[in-house]
Amino acid sequence: MSAAALAVQAQPAPAAQTNLAPYTIDVIESLGRVSAPAVSPDGKTVLFGISYEDLAANSANNDLYTISVDGGEPLRITDTPKSESGAVWFDGGRRIAFLYPAADGTMQMWTMNADGTDRTQATEHAGGIDGFLLSPDETRIVVIGKMKYARSAGDLYPDLPLATGRVIDDLMYKHWDEWVTEIPHPFIGSFDGSKVTGLTDIMADEPFEAPMKPFGGSESFAWSPDSKMLVYVSRKKKGMDYALSTNSDLYLYNLETAQTHNLTEGMMGYDTKPAFSPDGNYLAWLSMEHDGYESDRNRLFLLDTHTAVKRDITADWDYTIDEFTWAPDSRSIYFVAPKDGVIPVFNIRLADRVITQLVDEMADFTSLAVAGDKLVTMSHSMLRPNEIMTIDLNPRSRRKALRGLTDVNGAIFAGIDMPTVEKRMVPTTDGKQMLTWVVYPPQFDRNAKYPALLYCQGGPQSPVSQFWSYRWNLALMAANGYVVIAPNRRGLPGFGTEWNEQISKDYPGQNMADYLAAVDDLKREPYIDGDRIGATGASYGGFSVYYLAGNHNGRFAALLAHAGIFNIEAQYLETEEMWFANWDMGGAFWEKDNPVAQRTFANSPHRFVDRWDTPIMISHGEYDFRILASQGMAAFNAAKLRGIPAEMVIYPDENHWILKPQNAVLWQRLFFRWFDRWLKPQQQQ
Repeated sequence: MSAAALAVQAQPAPAAQTNLAPYTIDVIESLGRVSAPAVSPDGKTVLFGISYEDLAANSANNDLYTISVDGGEPLRITDTPKSESGAVWFDGGRRIAFLYPAADGTMQMWTMNADGTDRTQATEHAGGIDGFLLSPDETRIVVIGKMKYARSAGDLYPDLPLATGRVIDDLMYKHWDEWVTEIPHPFIGSFDGSKVTGLTDIMADEPFEAPMKPFGGSESFAWSPDSKMLVYVSRKKKGMDYALSTNSDLYLYNLETAQTHNLTEGMMGYDTKPAFSPDGNYLAWLSMEHDGYESDRNRLFLLDTHTAVKRDITADWDYTIDEFTWAPDSRSIYFVAPKDGVIPVFNIRLADRVITQLVDEMADFTSLAVAGDKLVTMSHSMLRPNEIMTIDLNPRSRRKALRGLTDVNGAIFAGIDMPTVEKRMVPTTDGKQMLTWVVYPPQFDRNAKYPALLYCQGGPQSPVSQFWSYRWNLALMAANGYVVIAPNRRGLPGFGTEWNEQISKDYPGQNMADYLAAVDDLKREPYIDGDRIGATGASYGGFSVYYLAGNHNGRFAALLAHAGIFNIEAQYLETEEMWFANWDMGGAFWEKDNPVAQRTFANSPHRFVDRWDTPIMISHGEYDFRILASQGMAAFNAAKLRGIPAEMVIYPDENHWILKPQNAVLWQRLFFRWFDRWLKPQQQQ
């Protein structure tokens, strides 16, 4: 597959006849989902996963494949009823270690030959493991196990073994989609190539998470090149202290002395993703500056392992970094970061801190691993999901050639009539220029009239880049006949720190004006039907929809919000990560002498229900402990009591997202049924 296959079209194509099939939810459900490329020790082979969904079984299954780094046909090496995950090479590339369910259903580590034969269960850890990382000499291993955290009724009163009450006396009793009854801990043991033995909790009796939930995994650990030290990430706080702080640290554990040392004492924000340089002279990691600000700029820090001197090597670079990997010579680092509406690959030289962008594609990149003179990565766009790519690292090459290594879904897309994407600069109300992606329907005709959808991003500080989403699939919206407007409004990374930070403590302010500026700009186009524009989004995007419902001045004809904040006062006390609420809202609603907080709560969407006049659909999951489903129910009740046409769908088995295949299909069907009803009335007759 060529690099151009992943790039979006700069302008919508003129209308033409086609025999291609339409792009539908059925197409999305049929796609292979490529993940987790890992390069063999000799740099010649890439190990990766492909997952397919089984709609009838309401589940998905991930199998493992290998492919030569020079290209060719992928070789499938597993074909099992459950998913393999977390796969890595060892024994010089002759063996593979991975996660797979044991007979009792717990997740354990297994090993097999590189061709998939000789599968052997390597761990038998009580309760299972969530991940692992082998030491460089492959004689040691750290696994992510669990430690009991909360008290049950039976702990207090053994004579009440069937009592179900949870006894709670501090904050962080729930998190994202679970009641916190266990927390992850690092266990170090020995590995002989087939079995793991002697696992010992190196944080025994410490009631702290390592790695941090809900997203931390094996990237939270780093072995020193001599296999004698382990660095791990932990926020050594609990209860209210944990709920109020993002101050995680890197801890160095000495296997010989069993002593632990805090490497980032006094660095107050998130410190994550440690990685030693291949020569052992440096430890690199991502560091945020401010405690309580989870969307702060990720700086790339280095610690000199000989002098213990720390330095920010990206101090002069005004963008946030997502992930990185060392060059084999330890002289530079490759990384990805949002910039100007996409997520490219960069290289930074340690000697002079010069940053070079390696590729210039209208696509996003993720996952980085060096394979000889190539960088193995994955790339996607709004029109195509992840495929594995290679980037030529030959220093004599003027242009870093991008080459497709896999084309898992190429045959499917070859027969599909896809939308097109345009990059558009929109003037904002404060005199700036805002990059806005516009997605046009297939066979777009500039002489026709189209309904439009404003896409409101969540986060609130998540990029509107060339992202691919199986649920918020902008191409699918366009394929259903809508022009999609996706602004990089204030509060999104990729346009400098000032642009990203502006939204904090200003939820109803400039970013809302940015949304409306994008809508007004597109409405000037003759192909947009100004009377048939909708708005939709999830999480902060759901908040945006609720707020715009009372503050859009007739711009929208239909709205849809998923997992949104409706009542900020209630949300402040219902959510779990209080650092998020304090930083973004500016404080508590009872702080009457805090003008920032008072402005936030005075502009809660629920305070503008008297102005609601637009049909609205509301969606929420009951396992969403980030934003409780009661927020959606309250918004629905308000709409009905106001006489506004409204519909609500509650998913009793989903969290902040919609993950189960049949629910994902239901989501899309209801999404388009709702908007088609109000924005395509002529088709409903």
